[in-house]
Amino acid sequence: MAPRKSKTDPQILEMPPQKMAVVTGKGAPEKVFAELMPALYGSVYTLKFDLKKKGLPTFKVSGLRARYPDAHLVPMEAWTHIIGLPVPDDTTSLPKKVAGVEVKLETWDYGTVAQILHLGAYNQEQANIERLHKFIEDNGYKIAGFHEEEYLTRPDAKVPKTIIRYPIKKR
Repeated sequence: MAPRKSKTDPQILEMPPQKMAVVTGKGAPEKVFAELMPALYGSVYTLKFDLKKKGLPTFKVSGLRARYPDAHLVPMEAWTHIIGLPVPDDTTSLPKKVAGVEVKLETWDYGTVAQILHLGAYNQEQANIERLHKFIEDNGYKIAGFHEEEYLTRPDAKVPKTIIRYPIKKR
């Protein structure tokens, strides 16, 4: 495996499991995100401030992630979205902030992953997705899980930064 030349080159790495606060929805991304983000962020920030009030160690709210298990199978308007925010490993429950939206605790397993940093609009990701797929194949691996994106910037950033990631295993 050749060394990475720049931060936008594909890479293979090991990632530990991550406890996540998770919401799920179905539909076009802009609709689903608008509906679910208040519940997800509300729960996670309330958890953070409850810990702080109790004098317990707190955490940085970061790294919104989304998994798209059927993005390659159905039109965008019918996508399933599994959207999560990392929370501390010892979290056992989440405060509910928005009626009608369930925020669940899950552990997302990773292990060996391949990922690439995409700079630019979400609708311009396809070339980097194809580049990552080729990199996975060329290095003797196959995709072994869902397409995942980790959003490093806000959607309205001048240059959005998104990590595109797949769990992989040797062929």
